[in-house]
Amino acid sequence: MRSAQIDRKTKETQIRIKLDLDGTGNGKIISDIGFLNHMLETFAKHGLFDVTAEIKGDLKVDQHHTVEDTGIALGQAFKSALGDKKGIKRAGFFVYPMDESLAMAAVDLSGRPHLRMEAKFKNRKVGDFNVDVLEDFFQGFVSALGANLHIRVYHGRSDHHKIEAIFKAFGKALKEACEIEKRAGIPSTKGVLR
Repeated sequence: MRSAQIDRKTKETQIRIKLDLDGTGNGKIISDIGFLNHMLETFAKHGLFDVTAEIKGDLKVDQHHTVEDTGIALGQAFKSALGDKKGIKRAGFFVYPMDESLAMAAVDLSGRPHLRMEAKFKNRKVGDFNVDVLEDFFQGFVSALGANLHIRVYHGRSDHHKIEAIFKAFGKALKEACEIEKRAGIPSTKGVLR
């Protein structure tokens, strides 16, 4: 079974994440940032991952540590659950329309971390979520997993819809990359993905 549990504890955060790559899209996220909960549950649903998370952080300071460390812990969970990555498709791509918004996510589980994010937002906050920490979440994720992730928002009016389109596209693209390709071994001419 491709699953993992990560407990990340620092002076700033306490995060526990349980992940099943071959789930049904069941997300149970508990944090004090409602919009983050909504986005992670959306990601789980569209990626068909089962994700349970308890997230506590120093929100009296701001949201940066909590959101970034959540990305790190989620990336660690995926890295652990994927193991040696034998048989995975490795790469995935999805363009997701969310009403008037359109976002793309492309991911390669190469072992080499890189993030390119092209998205503009009009507002400082969406609900209780500070928009400026969104990129920190994804940077933490790719660094911990060792993934190459490109995100682009093509257009949209609502910042909520743009961010939701990102998480839906991200979930779908990552689902594809994590899927088992029956004919494949390690999907690299090097013979390893690190």
